[in-house]
Amino acid sequence: MRLFLFASLTLLAACAVREEVDFVQGPAEGTVRQDVLVGTTRGADPTQPVPGWSRSPEVTYGRYVVSIPPDREPGAIPRQRPRSQADPLRHFMLAGTEALNTPGFVRALRTELAQQPSAQREAVVFVHGFNTAFIEGVYRTAQLDYDLHIPGVMLHYSWPSLGAPLAYAHDRDSALFARDGLIDMLHQVRAAGPRRIILIGHSMGAHLTMEVLRQLALTRDPAMAAIGGVILISPDIDVALFRQQVRAIGPLPETFMIVTSQRDRVLTLSASLTGERSRLGNLSNAEDVAGLGVTLVDVSAFGTGAGHFTAGSSPALIGLFAQMNAFNLALGQETSGSVPLLPATILTLQNTTEIILNPLSGDTRRGGRAVLPWWMRRLVTGDETLAESDGSSR
Repeated sequence: MRLFLFASLTLLAACAVREEVDFVQGPAEGTVRQDVLVGTTRGADPTQPVPGWSRSPEVTYGRYVVSIPPDREPGAIPRQRPRSQADPLRHFMLAGTEALNTPGFVRALRTELAQQPSAQREAVVFVHGFNTAFIEGVYRTAQLDYDLHIPGVMLHYSWPSLGAPLAYAHDRDSALFARDGLIDMLHQVRAAGPRRIILIGHSMGAHLTMEVLRQLALTRDPAMAAIGGVILISPDIDVALFRQQVRAIGPLPETFMIVTSQRDRVLTLSASLTGERSRLGNLSNAEDVAGLGVTLVDVSAFGTGAGHFTAGSSPALIGLFAQMNAFNLALGQETSGSVPLLPATILTLQNTTEIILNPLSGDTRRGGRAVLPWWMRRLVTGDETLAESDGSSR
């Protein structure tokens, strides 16, 4: 019992440190200010100006202004402890917060959408993963938006993760608890009038995203028609469960990308805890999802450390994505005249495509032309018949 209490107190103490917020005091020349609209089912934290880790049955909304330092490696989110030494020129900090009621959230999003080019008036909702404090999810959303140049307006849905590495079961329950909250947020996002909604789910947040898509489909919710694309990054989902979710959802959005890595140590541990050989995010065999109409993007070659968020934290991969305008292409924002080179091996199996990305090196042309997966070329050319690979089909 004493050991359990000690472990619990240690976890809560660690959460408290990571939940602490650093505020910019006055102007900081050279920093970038990034607005993030947030919906959350986290309860209030009496010790912090941002929500904490408790579960709230109601969704609350807000706007958070993130200060991004000028000199940092792409993908990095530098923070400082102790807080008294935080420097906006070196660390991520908050420059402002604003609570919004539901109509205020819709108005704020509608205003931001109106400021986008007409072809990019899309709402992109990022759903964080396991072991994430509120402020960490907000910072990550701002970092992804800034580093990857994702088109449209990027928002964040924050579910009540405990933000502790040993709280896996708690977080899995919290993610399921937060399903109705994400659906409510999608209703409000749809009311703001975007061209379409793109969902990006990371880790356990990908599981939450799939459960919400399943619920929208089964209840014939009109919000389902607004979902124009889904990107699952390192999804912590049982593969058989994913197939069942897809079966319940029916036809998937036209753009459905799964970013995987076989160097993902977190998913390797998750798989061992469940008695399975792999999770959806570290598949070693694309045949497990054959026929589902999804695109697997394997970023194993870029994995370092835990390798659980390579798509958003690897400087080399971010550089590649930026060079090839990956997210603009995936979301249909570029024209065929701007198609870039893609250093990749492309495999096709039934209705599933697997793209194995490689670091840029030497000549990436094959036969004097750019190598692109069918789903990118279909999006940028509109030709449904294009389905060529680089010759590595199976």
